Amino acid sequence: MSLDDLTADVTATYSRLGDELSVELDRETRNELAMLSTALGTDDESELVRRAIHALYRSTVDTGDLDFHLRQGYDVTYDEYLSGMTYDEMSGNSVSQTDQTDERRYQQ
Repeated sequence: MSLDDLTADVTATYSRLGDELSVELDRETRNELAMLSTALGTDDESELVRRAIHALYRSTVDTGDLDFHLRQGYDVTYDEYLSGMTYDEMSGNSVSQTDQTDERRYQQ
């Protein structure tokens, strides 16, 4: 997989999600959401869900978990995704391993 594959998959998922998402709540999640809603004094639980997604996203980025999963699935990092190019492309080293092998084959 590559940066282009990741970009295409993110775009496809974004389109599929739409503006609203219906989520089933288990007992534990419903209890935690009720506690947060009561403690934070809000009647808009959807705002708490949005905040939770932001917090999970930030935590995943900060701990390196996002990079770990992106590297495993797409062989890129979040920074590479944000910049739209890989580190090799940024440094001007866009020669692939097979190209390097072919170059060395013809050197004396």
